[in-house]
Amino acid sequence: MGFDPRQWSAQPRSQHVTSNVEALLAENEALRREVRQLRRRLEHLERRTEPSPPWQRPHQPSGQPEPLVTAQQVVRWGELLAQQPGWSSLRAKGLEQLVETLNRQSFHPNLSLQQRLDRLLPGLGTDLLSAMAGPMGKKHWAVLAAFALYGVRTSEWLEEEPRRVVAELRQRMVRSSGGRRTRTDQRASDRNTSGHGSRQGRGAQSEVGARGKDDRHLDDLAALGLQWGATREQIKQAHRRLVKRHHPDMGGTAADFHRINQAYQRLIA
Repeated sequence: MGFDPRQWSAQPRSQHVTSNVEALLAENEALRREVRQLRRRLEHLERRTEPSPPWQRPHQPSGQPEPLVTAQQVVRWGELLAQQPGWSSLRAKGLEQLVETLNRQSFHPNLSLQQRLDRLLPGLGTDLLSAMAGPMGKKHWAVLAAFALYGVRTSEWLEEEPRRVVAELRQRMVRSSGGRRTRTDQRASDRNTSGHGSRQGRGAQSEVGARGKDDRHLDDLAALGLQWGATREQIKQAHRRLVKRHHPDMGGTAADFHRINQAYQRLIA
């Protein structure tokens, strides 16, 4: 049996197809409206949960901005530093001079530490100096030296790596003083008289040269926050971590960034 076109009823089928299309279009439009509403709600939620930029200071209920540094934080940071190895070798006067030296080596050598920090993060330098109210002791100068060294990332260093902060401050103090050592730091080889033979003199020179290389190696390790005996992989990991922290785009200084790279290149050579 074949298909008889005379039995085809075009009108009812046309009406049925048209009604289905209209229903689909209406449903599609309803879905689009719902999607638009969901997107607006999502954008609203993202705006509410999005963290404030670092230059926008949080405010207290009274409407006054919260201080970026408090006296309680300064006390806690000072206590953390005082518990680290090498703390006893630091001196308040040396730390005070280190603050001046680091400030002169910064991008704005004509500015005070307070002014420089305020430029990096508005209110940081002012709040820091306000938190230092009272007699300045060794712990206060150590915290100031840390801020002169690390800038806006100082609180992270003080909270997470106080041991490395002390090690770095010690290294910087030695460099800023031109490598001078106190009498208690002098080795027996430094006190040799000129009455020794020429062979002993050559031996002493060789010893000094070897010690100089060891000292430079220790300096490079300290720059990366490492100790003697660090493996090549540990050196690479420390370098990757520190270049991110000290990159000028992340609040670091070009001098620190260059110093870390130089130490890394010498250690892996």
